[in-house]
Formats: sequence, structure tokens, C-alpha cells
Amino acid sequence: MLRYLLAIAAALLMSDGASAQAFPSRPITIIVSVAPGGTLDALARLVAASLTTDLKQSVIVENVVGAGGLIGFQRLMKAEPNGYTLMFSNPSMVLISLLYPKAGINAVTDVEHVGQVATVPMVLAVSNKSGITNLPAMLTRMRDGSLKPDLGSGGPGTTSHLAEAIFLQVAKGTGELVQYRGSGPALTDLMAGTIDGIVDQTVTLMQLHQDKRVKAIALAAPRRIPQMPDVPTFAEGGLPEFDFTIWNGVFAPKGTPKAVMSALSDALSRAIDSPEFKARLDQMAAQAPAPSERGSDVLRQIVQADQKRLADVAQSAGLQAR
Repeated sequence: MLRYLLAIAAALLMSDGASAQAFPSRPITIIVSVAPGGTLDALARLVAASLTTDLKQSVIVENVVGAGGLIGFQRLMKAEPNGYTLMFSNPSMVLISLLYPKAGINAVTDVEHVGQVATVPMVLAVSNKSGITNLPAMLTRMRDGSLKPDLGSGGPGTTSHLAEAIFLQVAKGTGELVQYRGSGPALTDLMAGTIDGIVDQTVTLMQLHQDKRVKAIALAAPRRIPQMPDVPTFAEGGLPEFDFTIWNGVFAPKGTPKAVMSALSDALSRAIDSPEFKARLDQMAAQAPAPSERGSDVLRQIVQADQKRLADVAQSAGLQAR
């Protein structure tokens, strides 16, 4: 009996090793649960291109949109755990279980965590037609009740939706969270003056600010950044409580073999270290994780911490899917 069990264990180890040696032998798909054009999509395509070069296999981004990311998450959970279907996501993944509790999914226990890719600061930008010139004046008007801004987001469960809920909380003011089907339509309405403002990532708002199509008035970072030197931090504007930087990471279906996970994690780390990848992140005002901030365990800890933090935010802010 012992000899039989040892034989099974040896076979499993050989199979796991073989899968690592053979992986990848065909194209890989990365699910992105938002429409093309936003920050998450842009970063996912950068990762896909870098992995394609490193792994010498095509890595394709597939936009699976709907229900605040729920459909994309469910697609990942139904995929074969072999490393050929992955997901690129951010804190919106954690919000899914809070917005859709009946779905019974968990971003900590129901997926494998490949590794973190980049962090991106959030920016508060306002319409040129809003009459808002800076954050201190905006906060004063929100607190005396003369301003109840319409803040647009890419939809329920997106990072902009979450960030705006947190902003209204810490600003101690009221406003309307206007949810769109993607960040593109929200930004279009921001430029048109249909809504007053948006809180989104630098990747999305930096060029619009530089082109003066919108006005960025506050940055969620410890200090100003070279890409937007004229934009003060939230702390400079009188709201140090708003400290919200977006992590971005790669996930795999639950049960993906450890050898495949290791191959993916190593490839991801090599991609992050490439000069081309770092240069592109710099253009986006995004930050690559240090070696100590990479890997499966680190990403799992980040997700677990956010699950607790965002649950408290969602409950106190009354966040819900619409």
C-alpha cells in the first residue's frame, strides 16, 4: 500500500513538472472585466504584450464586460485551472462580492493570486464648466451645502465608483454618484460638462488634463508626480484622509498547478523588470512593485486586507449595484 501511494505521489510530481516544462504550449487569454479604453484595459494590454515576448506565446486580452465585473470573475472561475485563462484586475475584484453577495464568490479564496503588476494613484478631475477651481474651494462649498457635485464613474464596482464613495465620506459632503457603462462615456460627459467631476486613475486623466480638456485638482499620492507637477496632492488641498492608490494584479483559476503558477509569476517578474515595461509605466504615472512586493503571497495579502477595508467602506457608504 505504501509503495502504491509513493508511486501516485511520484506520478503527480512528474505531471506537475511536465506541465511546467510544457507551459505554455498555446495562446493564453487574459480576461479584463471592463470595456476597452480604460486604465485596467491599458495595463492589461501592456502585460499581455510583455508576456507574449517573454513566453514566446500569444497572450490575448478578452474584454468580458457586465455586472460590475461579476461576469468576468465567473468566467475565470469556470475556466480550466491550467494557466491558459487568467484575469487582470484591481480592487474592483474585491468589491464584486460586496455588491453581489448572492453570487457567493470571494476574491481571496476562489482564485489563485499570480502577482501584483503596478500601482496607480487616483486623481480628482473636474469639468472646465463646473466652476470648481481647486480642492479647498470645492470642500468648502460641499460642506456648506452650496455644492453637491455629480461624480461620474465607470459603473458599479469600478475603482472610480469606490473612490468617489470614499471621497464623499472623508470630505463630509454630499453628491451624486452617476454610474456609466464604462469610463469612456463618463469622461465624455465630464469634458462636455454634463457631470461635475470624476475620481479616476492617472492613466485615464493625465492626458486630458495636459490637453486642458478637464482640470485635475488633486492627486492621491504622498507627493506630486513629475508627469503632473501642477496638480497638488489631496493632503496639500486639505484632505489627507483620502489616500487611495490602485493595485493591479494577475489571477488564475483556483487549483492551477503550482509549477504553472511559478512559471507565470517568474514571467511576470521578468516583464516588470524590463526597461520597456518600466518606461511605459512611467508614461502612465504608474509604479512597478519592488521585488519584495511581488508574487502570489503578497498579492493574496493585499486582496485580503482590501476585502476587510472595502467591506467597511461599502457598508458605511451604502454602496450597492444598480
